Amino acid sequence: MTIAFKSRQRGISFLGLLFVASVLAATGVILVQAVPTFMEYLAVSKAVNKAKEGITIDDIRSTFDKAAHVDGIKAINGKDLKISKAGDKNVVSFAYQREIHLAGPAYLTLKYAGQSN
Repeated sequence: MTIAFKSRQRGISFLGLLFVASVLAATGVILVQAVPTFMEYLAVSKAVNKAKEGITIDDIRSTFDKAAHVDGIKAINGKDLKISKAGDKNVVSFAYQREIHLAGPAYLTLKYAGQSN
């Protein structure tokens, strides 16, 4: 007499595979749109650190605007900078937000803020 053993299948079902693929695709689409805003934030930080070397407020804003034009920064300009003094050094700070449209009325809002070193 032979005994038939049922082997148990392991793995992911087709519906499970579709679900995982759709989650990965949605995450990829969001990342593709969010990474450039982070790269722009890094460029803004670099331009702010360069601009803090200016002597007057107008000089700091002008230096930032020149660096922003070269680096293609569109999120913020020299008028949006907050400039203060800490001892004998200039401290330049900034804050702005970017919105990424997801679907329908849904947006992903990214808030960026920083200051010069």
